[in-house]
Amino acid sequence: MDRGIAVDCPPAELRDLLTRVGRLREEVAKDSEALQAAWGVTAANEPTLADMRNLADYLALRRHDLSDLQRELASFGLSSLGRSEARTLTALDALLGTLTRLCGEGDAPYPSNRLMQAGESALRAACDLLFGPLAAGAPHARVMATLPSEAVTGAELIERLIMSGMDCARINCAHDDAAAWARMIANIRAAEEKLKRPCRILMDIAGPKCRIVAVRAPEKFRAHRGDHFVLAARVDPAAKGPIAIAPNFPQIVEQLEIGAEVWINDGKIGTRVVSKAKGQVELEVFSARAKGERLKLEKGLNFPTTALNLSPLTSKDFADLDFVAAHADLVGFSFVQHPADIELLQDHLGARRGDRPPQPIILKIETPLALRNLPRLILQSALHNPTGVMIARGDLAVELGFARLSEIQEEILWLCEAAHVPVVWATQVLDNFVREGVASRAEATDAAMAQRADCVMLNKGPYLAEGVAFLRDVLTRMDRHHAKKFSRYTPLHAWD
Repeated sequence: MDRGIAVDCPPAELRDLLTRVGRLREEVAKDSEALQAAWGVTAANEPTLADMRNLADYLALRRHDLSDLQRELASFGLSSLGRSEARTLTALDALLGTLTRLCGEGDAPYPSNRLMQAGESALRAACDLLFGPLAAGAPHARVMATLPSEAVTGAELIERLIMSGMDCARINCAHDDAAAWARMIANIRAAEEKLKRPCRILMDIAGPKCRIVAVRAPEKFRAHRGDHFVLAARVDPAAKGPIAIAPNFPQIVEQLEIGAEVWINDGKIGTRVVSKAKGQVELEVFSARAKGERLKLEKGLNFPTTALNLSPLTSKDFADLDFVAAHADLVGFSFVQHPADIELLQDHLGARRGDRPPQPIILKIETPLALRNLPRLILQSALHNPTGVMIARGDLAVELGFARLSEIQEEILWLCEAAHVPVVWATQVLDNFVREGVASRAEATDAAMAQRADCVMLNKGPYLAEGVAFLRDVLTRMDRHHAKKFSRYTPLHAWD
């Protein structure tokens, strides 16, 4: 007797699943076509056409709550669609083929193995293009390290980093200058030649990062909950007056309204605008440690409840692009928010590079607006440049709220896999290890979770080389256990 699933399980339930999955497939295809039309995706968009179509398919699928359907499919030993990011319609077609056969409605064709693997193959090719081919025995997630200023004269440091497993060196254009960057790059190229190991170079243009440029406060002042101080377009630290800080973009002050939130120093100080006058606003602290927090120069400012009107590229960025276009393997675009921002960068890079191939662009997702626009940002970038996405968890956590960060970084990973776009997991990875030489339990777990990304970035510190080796070891161990993971498909809300 045939003891297959169709005999042992109630046929009515299988026929119901076949009907529901078939209807789902039709709705996904219809919604995907509408989404592609809204994006302007056409056959002229090659070679990104397949990637963008699959991204639209995936977003159309994730408009549905599939969690009940997933459980029912799994109870019959069928695919629950939990790994369909890279090939959405193909996964639905394979599931329909199996259900059709089990229901005795004919030998439905299955997608070929090549078609089933096409999405994963496209993502691997994109990773190789951005970060270089994987070495034998290396984990699938590459390791990126932010170079300190000491790398200017530290040829030995560069060699140690590459020997420890650094696949990509990051140069932050917010620090040092072109002369220093040139010496860093010369040290990297020399180390590559000596060690016979490649290392890509990412140069981050600074973008409109808001920072404190002036502080007027008593020497030992600490901001506590309930304290008030001023954010002003201009502050003279030597003049008498209330406690005050000034931003590097004075025009921000006029854009703030009463009730707007202002976060300082990576979210360590939370304030709210309580009054407004010409050229300044009064802030009240509502979040700070019990012992208070210092107001310091160069600390970052975030405005999560205000859509700031700032140029995506500053005068410094335009000057830095002369060097970046000539020397970087990858260009990091900080605080990108609109497709027009990317178009502006592409125009300036193209003008500087002439006939040379376009440089890959890493889109740093740091604001709620960038998150909402992510599908369109990827589309605009990928039309003309190889593209990656960085989950810049520092500013993103402050802008979205720390409670949402874990959820959102998961959703970005899914979305980018659907678009076959590599993801860099960044900010405070092994931060304590790199600074102090000892990893905490929490950050070791965070490093293990980072294995689901395609590249993991460490910031600078005295134990950076040791951190690179530790991270590479963790990623290698995790590769034995995970290749992405199963997901429950409840609706995504970040992208409508």
